[in-house]
Amino acid sequence: MFNIEPMINILIADDHTMFVDGMESILKAEADFFVTGRSYDGPSVVEFLKNNNVDIVLLDVNLPGMSGIEVCKEITANHPTVKVLAISMFNEESFVSEILNNGAKGYILKNTGREELLKAIRTVANGESYFSNEVTETIMKGLMNQRKASAKSSAFFPKLSRREKEVLKLIAQEFTTQEIADSLFISLKTVESHRSSLLSKLNARNSVGLVRIAMENHLLE
Repeated sequence: MFNIEPMINILIADDHTMFVDGMESILKAEADFFVTGRSYDGPSVVEFLKNNNVDIVLLDVNLPGMSGIEVCKEITANHPTVKVLAISMFNEESFVSEILNNGAKGYILKNTGREELLKAIRTVANGESYFSNEVTETIMKGLMNQRKASAKSSAFFPKLSRREKEVLKLIAQEFTTQEIADSLFISLKTVESHRSSLLSKLNARNSVGLVRIAMENHLLE
């Protein structure tokens, strides 16, 4: 008995006809692929998905009418079973992170070879993620830059004493000065001293500012 591979229905979405022609020629040679349609702008992708069975959209990031990122967001919201494999000439962290945050399962570059293209489609169709090696490096560099920025921010952030942190948490819980003093068994004057120190260290104007800065920098965790 023959083991028949399930058919993968593919929509190609790109505004360059020659690129689409080449892509379709490659895909049609594969027994488990069926090119169910082609779209040359964002809105036509959205319309096509309303009336056609599609498993994967090969989606250009830079489409006319609606950007690939907007289209991906629309697909994720209204067609959760449809998987998006982004294909682009842009290997920039902002493009990659934004379309991934909007639901894309993979990202490959347009200079990707035939074998990697086929592997990427089958991997995404199987519910896994796939990225070109260059894209993976871009993602890793982005994460490293974020960590460095976070570390740099922490390095220059003023150190708070244990008592100052306790006072700060109670301020965030809307305790009055008297309630803070009673809770920590300290005098009103000491509470005010800690509050003044917090305002100075965190460069805040009032208690509302203290709470905002504390939340932004995860000081209340």
